[in-house]
Amino acid sequence: MSPAYFLKIGPPVNQSHETSEKDLAYTFLQRMMMLDYRARYIPVRQDNPDASRSKSVPVFNNDDFEALFSTKVDSNKSKSHIHPMDVQMALFHCSDSFLKQNLTTKLSQCQYALPLLVPDPVTMDIECPLWTFRQITKTWKKTKIKGDSNAITMKTMPICKAETPMVFFFRLGSRPVSKSQLMNTLINDRHSTFFHRNCPGSTKSRLLMDGVAEIAWYCPAGKPNDSFTDCIAFCNLHGDALSFEKQREILTEKSSVNVVLVPTLEKGQKSTTVIEDLYKSPTALIILIADDDSDAVQVKNGKYKMGVKDRNQSDVSQELKGIIEEILSGPHTSFLLESMAEVSGVTVDEDHVVYQKGKAAALKTVKMLQGMEISKLKDTFLPCQANLWHEWCRINKELYHLKGNIEKEKSEKQQQLNKIRQNQCKASFSELMKSFTESLLSLPSKEKEYFLKWTQILIDALSTHEIKQTELEQISKTLQSATFGLEHIFREMGQIYEAHRAVQAESRHTEWVKYPELAADLMISGHPVELMDGDAVHVPLIWIASLLDEVIKKLGDQRVFVLSVLGVQSSGKSTMLNAMFGLQFAVSAGRCTKGAFMQLLKVSEEINKDYKFDYFLVVDTEGLRACDTTLHHDNELATFVVGLGNMTLINMSGENPAEMQDVLQIVVQAFMRMKKVKLSPSCVFVHQNITDTGAAEKNMNERRCLQEKLDQMAQLAAKQESCDAECFNDVIAFDVQTDVKYFAQLLEGSPPMAPPNPGYSESVQELKNIILSKAKQSAGIKLSHFRIKIHDLWNALINEQFVFSFKNSLEIAVYRKLEVEYGNWTWALRSNMLTIENELHNKIENGDIDKIERSDIVKEMRKTFEKIKKDMSKYFEDDRDKDMLVQWRGRFDNKIKEFQEELVRGVQRKLDEVMQQKKACKKLDDKKPEFENKLLQKSKELAHQLKDSAKDDNKLQKQFDTVWSDWVKDLIADTKPIEDINLEEDQETILQDIGFEQNIINDSKSSGKYKNMSEYDDYTGYIVHKQQKGQGIVAQVFSLIEDHISGPMEYEDQELIRSLIISIDKESLDAVKSKPVATRGYSSAYLQEVAKNVQDTVTEFESNQKYDFKKEFTVDLLLYIFDRAGSWLSQSHKKYKMNNDAHTYLESKKTQYYIIFRSLCNGNSSAVVFGEMICEKLKVSIVEAVCNKTAIDLAGEMRCTFPAFNGNRLNLEKHLLKSLAEKEDFDAFITYIQNPRKQVEAFIKEKVNTYMFTEYKEKAQNILRNNVYGMQNFVCQALFDATNKVKTQRGNTEMWAKEFSSFLKDKLTLESVSCQNFRDINNFDFLKDEIKRGLESIKEEMNQLSLDKMKEFRLRPDQILIDQLCNCCWETCPFCSAVCTNTVKNHSPEDHNVPFHRPSAVSGGHYKDSDEMSVEFCTTKVASDIRFYPNLRLDPIPFKKYRKAGPPYKNWRITPDESKLKYWTWFVCRFQKEMEKHYHFKFTGSGQIPREWKTHTKEDAIESLDEMCKL
Repeated sequence: MSPAYFLKIGPPVNQSHETSEKDLAYTFLQRMMMLDYRARYIPVRQDNPDASRSKSVPVFNNDDFEALFSTKVDSNKSKSHIHPMDVQMALFHCSDSFLKQNLTTKLSQCQYALPLLVPDPVTMDIECPLWTFRQITKTWKKTKIKGDSNAITMKTMPICKAETPMVFFFRLGSRPVSKSQLMNTLINDRHSTFFHRNCPGSTKSRLLMDGVAEIAWYCPAGKPNDSFTDCIAFCNLHGDALSFEKQREILTEKSSVNVVLVPTLEKGQKSTTVIEDLYKSPTALIILIADDDSDAVQVKNGKYKMGVKDRNQSDVSQELKGIIEEILSGPHTSFLLESMAEVSGVTVDEDHVVYQKGKAAALKTVKMLQGMEISKLKDTFLPCQANLWHEWCRINKELYHLKGNIEKEKSEKQQQLNKIRQNQCKASFSELMKSFTESLLSLPSKEKEYFLKWTQILIDALSTHEIKQTELEQISKTLQSATFGLEHIFREMGQIYEAHRAVQAESRHTEWVKYPELAADLMISGHPVELMDGDAVHVPLIWIASLLDEVIKKLGDQRVFVLSVLGVQSSGKSTMLNAMFGLQFAVSAGRCTKGAFMQLLKVSEEINKDYKFDYFLVVDTEGLRACDTTLHHDNELATFVVGLGNMTLINMSGENPAEMQDVLQIVVQAFMRMKKVKLSPSCVFVHQNITDTGAAEKNMNERRCLQEKLDQMAQLAAKQESCDAECFNDVIAFDVQTDVKYFAQLLEGSPPMAPPNPGYSESVQELKNIILSKAKQSAGIKLSHFRIKIHDLWNALINEQFVFSFKNSLEIAVYRKLEVEYGNWTWALRSNMLTIENELHNKIENGDIDKIERSDIVKEMRKTFEKIKKDMSKYFEDDRDKDMLVQWRGRFDNKIKEFQEELVRGVQRKLDEVMQQKKACKKLDDKKPEFENKLLQKSKELAHQLKDSAKDDNKLQKQFDTVWSDWVKDLIADTKPIEDINLEEDQETILQDIGFEQNIINDSKSSGKYKNMSEYDDYTGYIVHKQQKGQGIVAQVFSLIEDHISGPMEYEDQELIRSLIISIDKESLDAVKSKPVATRGYSSAYLQEVAKNVQDTVTEFESNQKYDFKKEFTVDLLLYIFDRAGSWLSQSHKKYKMNNDAHTYLESKKTQYYIIFRSLCNGNSSAVVFGEMICEKLKVSIVEAVCNKTAIDLAGEMRCTFPAFNGNRLNLEKHLLKSLAEKEDFDAFITYIQNPRKQVEAFIKEKVNTYMFTEYKEKAQNILRNNVYGMQNFVCQALFDATNKVKTQRGNTEMWAKEFSSFLKDKLTLESVSCQNFRDINNFDFLKDEIKRGLESIKEEMNQLSLDKMKEFRLRPDQILIDQLCNCCWETCPFCSAVCTNTVKNHSPEDHNVPFHRPSAVSGGHYKDSDEMSVEFCTTKVASDIRFYPNLRLDPIPFKKYRKAGPPYKNWRITPDESKLKYWTWFVCRFQKEMEKHYHFKFTGSGQIPREWKTHTKEDAIESLDEMCKL
């Protein structure tokens, strides 16, 4: 067995009083690992029920008094159970060297004796398991009497290195007296260090203990009641020493005092020769005689004998202590464990090759450390983590406290950081690190384990202390700073890796690339890994991320349950974790945990099915309230580990109310922060060192007090964090009855000889069961998510405004993925709605319906909507991130319903307009059959006259043109024509009526600059400063002079005016487009209404500003609005005229009637002419239907396959910015900066045109052809069905036309056909064939149709995509004007956010009262110590607390970003001159561009967009 077998979370340890034989070994080891010394005394439950019953006392029921003397039961008939020490030794023999070492260490912690010489059960070869002692360190206080006072010296050293006297106990012959029990009275009379015959579970028969020599050390506490004044080793040889000559000889040779127990002291015994040799030996000898009751007597110098028969054991013990103390006060030999390696005839485990190779490599590494002061080791051999790393951490934290010219300062500091990294690269690979990493890379796995363990052992041995009590306080701080361990070497590896990763310079050393893999192997094998450097108080994010990436590569992206531990320094956190899980967090060598360490524990196969994760990841931390830490550091640490954990153990020690209050305040504040950033860990409080933990009433009082304190702390933390909380339960789900565990004190007595308290072990197991029970309810977290969470938490913490700056990257990534799905769901609804709209539109045009109810539209799309709801449910319930998605489910359910409702309202509005238009056209529509009949009749008459000229097309065309005008005049003689509109004349009239001078109007019109009014870079020329009431003439003159000589307006004012223009533009266009121009025609009143609203809005705006607008502003603004509305008004009126003006309608039919006329001239039959008429009407309808269908299909194809359109809003923004960079068109950039939606729409149109006419032209044409083919088949089927029905029912031409139109009504509009002149048609098959021939001709013609034709119809692919992709949020950052990239519009309560923040200069930002551009990113500002004025009425607010400025600031999530988006730094450098010219400011002084920015290339800029989208 190996430690790996136990280094996993298994079933709960059996805490009952009995266990079965088959579980005995496992239970013993588990309880020993939990420091339960009662593991030796586990009663065995007989597996055989009969055997169990046989344990009852036999009953004879004999009344005869003589039976009292004669009745007996043979004890051999009762079944004997396994001897407890056989269990221990069986485990020892079956364990590998590392588990033996762990077992021996735990035995030592339980104050039990340890195997020193172990005979092999088969060969009887004697082994000294020296390796098993290597982890054990002992601390004691030596007392030396000097005059009237005692000098106390404290020693701490590995027990293998300790030279101490050794007292060797053995017996010769039978065992009338317990030697082991007597030894226990010398060491600790309240604890059985050596197992003896009177211990529970002891039996006469034992198989594996005879011949075993055990050793234990007495360590004095420096107190008057110490048994001995110095450390003494006591060795005990089990069994009759006469039978184990080899062991006896070795140990008598090594001992300082030999104590031999004999049944009797007589000559001629087997033992006489042995005693004689010992008597002659120079080593002190004490003979204990079992059958003698005399007191001790010194026979000669160093030789004693004493009787033990019928004597009080306490008296014997005291007498023996006095003799040993007297012997050891004089000259004596010392015992050194390591000297056992030199004894012949004994096999030492460390002599095996694998041990030696590991040790040799470790010695090679550690040898170079020997002889140096520990405090200088780090600087000499680990330079990367010393001053360089500490300086790097300091500067990195300063990035979040910038002042003054923050962007320049930030750039300089980042250069300093890079310089430090370069220096780290130069200093890396010291001889120590070369040797250490070379061994790690080259040694096989087993040898590597020994190498690491040896290295740790040898390094620990360097810090052996011998300190006088009086010096302790003065040098304790020095000791803490001078610690040096294996963790520091791994820390150096991390720094070497980070430095080389950051610099990416060529180096002859390439081993650093493999460092994360090496560390990952160690973490997987159960080694603790440093998460936070406790000296620098910093998390090496790059190193940790790479290490966890390697763990993921090796294990897969497993789910882990993260258990964090917080508590006061030296409160026993690490000891508790080690006992609970068998971990290896450092608790020895006088070192407390510094920083934070993490260790991986696998969930065993036996219980894996009960959990939703595969591993526990335990995070142990340094203590709160340590003497060398600050409250800020404690808050930082607590927030970090609480945020990381799925559960946090809060460990408190003792009953000091003040100490407890401090810890609770820190912890509650950490939980409050988690609540505010939507993280929800659970917690369990552990209160250690509580006396009388079993008293129910005391426990209840303790819990009530704790609840009160927690509630008080919650209220206090709520004030500090600006959060509503009346009690701790408002912060986190907590039950004081189940989530608090009281622990007994760790030790059962006073150190250093006290064993662990069994109650402590029970508490550990109960706590473990609580943790496992709660963990069952958690899904844990993926390792990849844990890695990201570390990054997010730490970056937020170093900004010192955790709640403001925390960016939950996991949540952001999941939300972005949800946005993509939301886009897919809304597109499915939109594309279905477009199809429904087409069908209903056709039915209205065909006259089949004259009213559309909302319910009709909802019913049509019900099937698609139900499918979307199912897809949504499946996504929210089955996605791997469902636990995080649940917070948005209700909101997105509502959003989809709102989106559907929006689509329904939009389509209903459009269809209502179509119906209104249909009604408006009724007068003309009623006349169309009359027009058609008359034109056909006139065509027939003219054709009859010109039948001889049928072959001369020119003559026919000329003749037709001559009569056409007369025909039209004749037909519309009584109809008033609709006049064209003159918008320019109306606009000028409106401006004059308002009161603007003609010269101002003329100047504005002639300059034409108003057309780009929303994109002006400077509006200063439009304003005049307001004059205060009561100003004198001088002040007024100065005010006028200021208007002429002052520089440009403030950036904020400029943006305010731009926003006003854009807002008025949108409102005005919406108002104009709401007018029924297409159904009722244009009226100048529409523009008059717009003009009045513009005036009112401008006046209201002026009332809140410190300036007024000149008349030129309002004139230019109105002309700008008129110009923008003019094209829509003209098109709408043209449509109205087309649909309602008889002359226009007839002129549109001229070509159609010429074709009919020519056909009649050629003598074609009525069926042929009628067929040609039908085909002409079908052609118009088919072209429109095919183009509309193709528009939907093309939009769908691009939405699914085109990279810019197939993601979320952020993805679209990224591609737009890439496109702008590739073209390097400054004007396009300015449009994007000042009116992002306009540029996005232009980008979509451009990409659609590129797709259709360049890159994917053939694909687009194929979509068009497929729709032509589909439509032809549809018409042919309708033709076939209509003809068959008419033939079956013997119908006429009118019936045929009606049936044919009916079959087409869903997909095509067919203008009414007058059949008055075609009643003679009776061969409908012939008519069908004629139309089919015409359809073939239409198909051939349409296959050559240009995609440009789509622009003439109702649906266009670019507009469909604009409606879909631009239906999102368009709010802009209040600092830099970057547009929010949330896919969902009105996405409250989700904050606005954008990863592409930019310098203020990009949108014209400059310093107040200066012409210097502002180059700061707002992501830098919110990490700085500078302030801003939200408006003139508020005091300045720190950028770090920008949300406190209220709307719009509080609705934005702007997180500090230590990196800069190279895209915008490249833009500033590339277009510096253009920006200076455009904005009339300069990049000088405080606005000077940092030098580093000028190194960024266009390629860097584009690449940075991808990087930012991944975050």
